[in-house]
Amino acid sequence: MLERLFSLSAHGTTARTEVLAGVTTFLTMAYIIFVQPAVLSTDFAGKPTGLDFNAVLVATCVASAFASILMGMYAGYPIALAPGMGENFFFVSVVMGLTALGVANSWQTALGMVFLSGVAFIVMTLIRVREAVIDAISPSMRSGIAVGIGIFIAFIGLRNGAVIVAKAGTVIGLNPQLVSADVGVFAVGLVVAAVLSARRVRGALVWGIIASVCLAVAFGKVHVAGVFGLPDIGRQAAFALDIRGALKPELIPFIVVFLFMGLFDTVGTLVGVAEQANLLENGRLARASRALLTDATGITVGACLGTSTVTCYVESAAGVAAGGRTGLTSVVAGLLFLVALLFSPLVGVVARYSPITAPALVVVGAMMMRQATKVDWEDPTESIPAFLTMIAVPLSYSIADGLAIGFASYPVIKVLAGRWRDLRWLSAVMAVLLVAYFVFVRTRLA
Repeated sequence: MLERLFSLSAHGTTARTEVLAGVTTFLTMAYIIFVQPAVLSTDFAGKPTGLDFNAVLVATCVASAFASILMGMYAGYPIALAPGMGENFFFVSVVMGLTALGVANSWQTALGMVFLSGVAFIVMTLIRVREAVIDAISPSMRSGIAVGIGIFIAFIGLRNGAVIVAKAGTVIGLNPQLVSADVGVFAVGLVVAAVLSARRVRGALVWGIIASVCLAVAFGKVHVAGVFGLPDIGRQAAFALDIRGALKPELIPFIVVFLFMGLFDTVGTLVGVAEQANLLENGRLARASRALLTDATGITVGACLGTSTVTCYVESAAGVAAGGRTGLTSVVAGLLFLVALLFSPLVGVVARYSPITAPALVVVGAMMMRQATKVDWEDPTESIPAFLTMIAVPLSYSIADGLAIGFASYPVIKVLAGRWRDLRWLSAVMAVLLVAYFVFVRTRLA
């Protein structure tokens, strides 16, 4: 049956190899099970967003399982999916902005925006206009977005790890009490994750989390009362999205940003992992439309279940390195996400003590910094807007505001420098919408 479904022999692989590859892929991305509920249930100031922790946990595991299994069965690629790092922080930024505007159902509206971005992704894939959307933002700006989000994620990791704290006069600074249990738990997890990543050990981030858990238990910071059990959901997030609220004109730019982030992540990961697995045919992805449609469907289903943008995970490359060549790899990874639901008490204890998951944020942020090399630093009309995006995201403490500054500055600098022919019409439209956002919407937050 497996041979008929996945053509194992034609790809030079076996069921055993594919299963091991699926386990490898799952281990390298399992940190999202711990991180995602913690990120979406509290904002950057540590206040509740309104999303229930366990509801997000269920949504994360079920959406990841659905999208990964669909990728394996429909597109046939060894690429697993889950809520994306970066997209989840942007989601929280949007929720915080909506809350500041007085929107009562802020997280429901944000889920509606994610859903609409997924629907737009599906339509673009079906009518084959995704290339035009990808070309609308220059490679330098795409890289700047990734770097800015990476710095922001790492900064939050350092804050959650009690290394960086609020400080009078300079706003933030180094914690003067570095000899503490919180910092120790964070430091041990970071060192373990970093060293194992350098040694290319599978599941390095998960091992870092496990090391932090052990030390946190030893310090009495967490108490593991149980390991097995299903999540106890206090407030349902499934099918709570507010699509009508998300359709307000002033929110359209952020729906487009959700769309761009998901699209760029997906295309980059698909091509990169497929190339590593030698699955490209004449430099092209044979079943690209199926893979993109899978990702877009995962976004819409994930939003319905109650989680942020679902996307292809670059960690799937670990499974490919272990021999994964067919969709069976991603099916196995997807099934393991469902199994993880049985360990929800342990996940809850781990994720609610922030120094445990903080090292994963720092390491992921460091990985995202690689994109800085892809910025065209020789062209000021490209590098300056990209740089503004990089620094505006962490310094404004808002991915939404940081991206808005970058997107708005890009066409202005291009036009005034006499390079207006380099602009794509969609990037100009985005700039106009974002300027309108700053003038008519953002000022209401003051």
